[in-house]
Amino acid sequence: MDFSSDDIYSRSAGLIENGALFKKRALIIGLGSFGSNIAVELAKAAVGSFALMDIDRLERHNVVRHACYLNDVGRLKTDAVADLVLGKNPCATIDKYPIDMNDNLELVADEIERADIVICATDNNQSRFNLSRLLIDHPKVCLFGRAVTRAEGGDVFRYRPGGPCYCCLVGNQWYDNAAEEITNVSSARANGRIAAYVSPEDAEAMVQVGLASDIEPITNMMVKLALVELSRNTDSGIEALGDELTFDYYMWANRRERRHRNWNAFNDSQNRPTILRWYGATIERDESCSLCANSEMALDDGCELELELKRIEEVNEET
Repeated sequence: MDFSSDDIYSRSAGLIENGALFKKRALIIGLGSFGSNIAVELAKAAVGSFALMDIDRLERHNVVRHACYLNDVGRLKTDAVADLVLGKNPCATIDKYPIDMNDNLELVADEIERADIVICATDNNQSRFNLSRLLIDHPKVCLFGRAVTRAEGGDVFRYRPGGPCYCCLVGNQWYDNAAEEITNVSSARANGRIAAYVSPEDAEAMVQVGLASDIEPITNMMVKLALVELSRNTDSGIEALGDELTFDYYMWANRRERRHRNWNAFNDSQNRPTILRWYGATIERDESCSLCANSEMALDDGCELELELKRIEEVNEET
């Protein structure tokens, strides 16, 4: 069956400039419940080029929140998500990278150069810090998104070249690094969120994920921000949202639990934070952060601090 993009996206006219977005390229790193759904939504919006990056295969427990299906279990996520993208936009071009980005930083840098927008949907800080380093030398807009414990809420950070970086955010009062949702035992063990001494049974009990409906508001915000960035300087309704979505950091709460227990109910009429509403914050660029500092600093990403300190010590001895 033959398709044309004009036929598929005819009802988006006025909101999205289809021809312009079809020329845009999105690099999506991490194809779990966040990245898979974001990829599909961007395909629906007529984005025409994708680089999909994830080393994992789809597992049965992923399916309740993932964009893919039970019959995709066992497949590489890059392959399964690519098929979903083509199912919505058969004219799209897709490059698939079933790799760990942390072991392939040169390739990631090349893909950042080719991309118009970068989406970081990984579940560990090592990849986020590595990506942040690359973005300094290869400046592109990047969206970092996550859910917090059992998806009681979540947040989105937008890095814009010259502005505050992800490391500036981590050192900011708004960001609670310990609250991140644990979705995968192996990656959580690798980055230290689940200690080595924790038994397999206890480790499995620590994996707590929220409902698909809990993460949809967060992925939806990431899609909107991505479309705003991709539509800049076009005559479209989406581009106009750029006047509204001006913050660096966005917060969402699904339920009044744990870190949101003091937030008010949605129907509260007082001028205080409530659940089920977005809140934005401006993040100041931190000149003393590990990336924006004027002098070299060690960055603890949970894996490499000792090696970095040793390297700096050796450099100091040589000079």
